[in-house]
Amino acid sequence: MLLAFDTYYTGHTAKTVCIAFKGWQDNEPAHVYTEDRDGIEDYVSGEFYRRELPCLLSLLEKIPQEDIDAILVDGYVYLDDAGSFGLGGRLYQALGGRIPVIGIAKTNFVRITTAKRALIRGNSQKPLYITAIGVEVDQAAEWVSSMDGPYRMPTLLKYVDTLTRA
Repeated sequence: MLLAFDTYYTGHTAKTVCIAFKGWQDNEPAHVYTEDRDGIEDYVSGEFYRRELPCLLSLLEKIPQEDIDAILVDGYVYLDDAGSFGLGGRLYQALGGRIPVIGIAKTNFVRITTAKRALIRGNSQKPLYITAIGVEVDQAAEWVSSMDGPYRMPTLLKYVDTLTRA
């Protein structure tokens, strides 16, 4: 099973959504999980994980843990080429390194060059930026490239983003 997470913030409230799907080419989720949380910390530049990681971990507690092949997050696994962890790396660490984590970002974070891949999908001129831990970044980029949808953002990742705002 593959899990894709996204969180949307309104002030100090967060809505986190996770969709579970069986294969990279799926175009609809097998399950949808949601959770609303209050008391969310303010955003601090370079420490986004402090805000979002508690939301992801809390929702993960409600999801069956067996047979998870990978987790996809909106953001970066690494923040620089020295290996400083971003949200994805912190999640991987919190899970004891048991489950590969793939970060998918829409904006380029220039402090990281070697551990990310720019992925062009569809007719878009703007890449997605892929980082990964627990799996080679080239393999992760290949998987994301194979996901359903003709646009820059794969169908299921667009769907999870839409659900967070509903």
